[in-house]
Amino acid sequence: MKVLVTGAAQGIGRAISEFFLNKGHEVIGIDRQEKGIDHPKYTHYTVDVRDKAHLPALSDIEILINNAGTQNEDDIDVNLKALIFITEKYGVQKNIRSVLNIGSASGHTGAEFPEYCASKGGVMAYTKNVAMRIAPFGATCNSLDPGGVITPLNECVMNDPDLWNEIMNETPLKRWATTEEIAEWAYFLTVTNKFCTGQNILVDGGEAINYNFVWKD
Repeated sequence: MKVLVTGAAQGIGRAISEFFLNKGHEVIGIDRQEKGIDHPKYTHYTVDVRDKAHLPALSDIEILINNAGTQNEDDIDVNLKALIFITEKYGVQKNIRSVLNIGSASGHTGAEFPEYCASKGGVMAYTKNVAMRIAPFGATCNSLDPGGVITPLNECVMNDPDLWNEIMNETPLKRWATTEEIAEWAYFLTVTNKFCTGQNILVDGGEAINYNFVWKD
């Protein structure tokens, strides 16, 4: 299938892109960073998802994965407003089979930076809106809402022994997810899944049970 992934250059987006490529799909990546994947079935566009004038003209996207995001840096503009524009441009159309929004456990708990929580909470609500509108095409839309994931974005707490121990005390499974695990979830919700739609899937190792956000000052 023809898959569009935003924020594809590193972290979760790169892991998702590589997972789909390994399964034989065609992947198109959009990221403000330069191309990070070398594969014959991968096409990369270096552009900020907020830059409406320079987003590529793409047709017949079958799977859209809205992964591009930021934390404590224009969160609502990037995580919510740009996600909405990308979805309306590429996802709400007759060839779509699935839209997946990468949200956050913080959208469920509110336990993080204010604008970040607000942006991810908006993603949860918008997911349900899109699910209703693409259902006539036989397509699904869900959000995948991770808790802690081992990515470069989180190194400031991962590399602080005291904070890391505190975080692990808040996480029943005593670990964070790998990007590869999140990619497996993304594949399941967009390719394997045909019936679950309009849902906000929380994948956080049980951390939300404690509702206590730990971060570096």
